[in-house]
Amino acid sequence: MAADPHIRTIVITGGPCSGKTTALAWLRSDLESRGYKSLFVPEVATELIEGGVAPWTCRSYDEFQRSVFEMQLSKEDAFRHAAERMDDSKVIIIQDRGVMDNKGYMTPEGFDGLLEELGMSEQQIYARYDAVFHLVSTAKGALQAYTLENNATRKETPEQAASVDDRLIAAWSGHPRFSVIYNADEFAGKMAVLLKRVHAFLAEGEGA
Repeated sequence: MAADPHIRTIVITGGPCSGKTTALAWLRSDLESRGYKSLFVPEVATELIEGGVAPWTCRSYDEFQRSVFEMQLSKEDAFRHAAERMDDSKVIIIQDRGVMDNKGYMTPEGFDGLLEELGMSEQQIYARYDAVFHLVSTAKGALQAYTLENNATRKETPEQAASVDDRLIAAWSGHPRFSVIYNADEFAGKMAVLLKRVHAFLAEGEGA
């Protein structure tokens, strides 16, 4: 999927209350100041829940994640096709989560069954993205910052959030350019690490 050299696709993922929303805003602003045309793919699960399609309205959590999976693929393809029709010399697609996030929320049987039904493999999914950056949940190492107040769709306890974070890391660990950003003493320090690693990734591509 990432064959056009002037288009880079990165995923920003992370456990509940990891600072992902703020990080995405910082990243977009930073990259645009560096001359990149940035396209932003919003988180699918939040859009579905706000539209009435939620784990508690579907027959099962796996059925909800199936909807997330299908919509994610469709949105990614739409943004990719739009990017290919742009004249900008440097286009970066920034995704708020990617398809493999579904593995962190589904049963192994449900995820494997969905891949088989769609004729997809995990390696094919990884190939859709040039790099993946995981922000660790504040439930792991920064519990004082963990909150449910800034996201109406978040329901996890700190223990549940830490478990989800671990499952997401495991789901993405097979990607060749996967990076984990841990919590720092201050949030700005965590963001500085993220920006440094994104810059390094983009510099490698520009030098190729």
